Amino acid sequence: MTPPKPPSRPDRVSLLRYLRLFRTDILSAQPARLYRAWMAEFRTPFFRSYLCNDPALVDLVLKERPDDFPKSNRIREGLLPLLGNSVFVTNGETWKRQRRIIDPAFEGGRLRGTFPAMLAAGEAAVARLAERAGQGPIEIEAETSHAAADVIFRTLFSIPIEHEVAGAVFEAFREHQRAQPILNLAAFLPLPRWFPRFHSRKTRATARRIRSLITRLTEARMEEIRAGTAPADLATKIMVTEDPVTGRRFDTAEMVDQVAIFFLAGHETSASALAWSLYLLATSAEWQERIAAEADSVVGEGAVDFSAIGRLKAARDVFREALRLYPPVPMMVRETTRAERFRDRDVAPGAQVVLSPWHLHRHERLWDRADEFDPSRFATANGRECLRSAYIPFSTGQRVCPGAGFAMVEGPLLLAMIARAFRLLPVEERIPVPVAHLTVRAKDGIWLRLEPRVQLP
Repeated sequence: MTPPKPPSRPDRVSLLRYLRLFRTDILSAQPARLYRAWMAEFRTPFFRSYLCNDPALVDLVLKERPDDFPKSNRIREGLLPLLGNSVFVTNGETWKRQRRIIDPAFEGGRLRGTFPAMLAAGEAAVARLAERAGQGPIEIEAETSHAAADVIFRTLFSIPIEHEVAGAVFEAFREHQRAQPILNLAAFLPLPRWFPRFHSRKTRATARRIRSLITRLTEARMEEIRAGTAPADLATKIMVTEDPVTGRRFDTAEMVDQVAIFFLAGHETSASALAWSLYLLATSAEWQERIAAEADSVVGEGAVDFSAIGRLKAARDVFREALRLYPPVPMMVRETTRAERFRDRDVAPGAQVVLSPWHLHRHERLWDRADEFDPSRFATANGRECLRSAYIPFSTGQRVCPGAGFAMVEGPLLLAMIARAFRLLPVEERIPVPVAHLTVRAKDGIWLRLEPRVQLP
């Protein structure tokens, strides 16, 4: 079965129609030709944008000259109430200082320390699912959101999702998702800084609630650090790290901005990728049984340590293929700072450069059988080449997601634990339709039936 893909719009539509489509779902707002085009130009009365699928252009923007293509403030408009001045939206020296403080916490060696918390979150997720298995269809995106939020709070603040504040953040974030469109109207209009940004009352209210709760956690951790009683988790590691250039640490306000993006990037994107991975397994009996057998030998009975991740090869390939077919962040927007020439076309300063993992990962002239689910493709010559040149679920270059390694531990581990515990079955009458809001999710959820495989304690 070919995995579901959103419909494409007609090649030509009015600007008003395009804006309406875009605010509803950016994936179905795009024409089908983008799955074959190396570059496409879009014109509005206010700016021009260029979608680039040519791997050479992607490398130019993200790897070769990233400082010449800063993140576009148009994307920042919609995220500002929640993310403030976080590393996800900043540019230049501010961004570089933030990354110098954040990156050490996510270095490979330090990920080993987060593994027990991830494992505990996975065990809790399996236990929750066991209470509902065999009782009818389950909306799995809600369950993976719960599990991913649990991972974030356990690894960041050493508290489970059942903690009062952690649970309140999770519930407020679910409300924020429902209230927040992918792009604010100000992203399309050249508004002065003083002009209102058209954020809905609910968007502003839920963002304030989330940030208030995160402030409580951050202030409490600051006190523990001063008292010498703070646990050695990610929050502590980041908050005690000094910028090697300036000697400064994050203050509480700066840390709240960063925690907001850790929660958005680490919870929302992981939940999306894990949900689609489970759905893809449910539609492929062969890969499901392969992962269940692998997981039984690696994360079965007995102690499980960090070395297990290296042995979850089938789970890694399935998770990697899910990230290809359903990249959680489907598009990234940069801005030109000077005149450029892309594929013999002049590009003016201030133009928007759109890099689309969604289209790059499904590009018909790059990937063999681009729309098919085939985790074994990464062992082929085409798969290996495309991994190098046309696979950017975490971006690439200097702005690669600092949590990429974290995600590639968390995702395969939770996938293996769930596939070992349950047989996954699709709900035939409820095929999920991908849409993009904050991340790539399913329009009406992803529904699966779960049947227990093993006797759980």
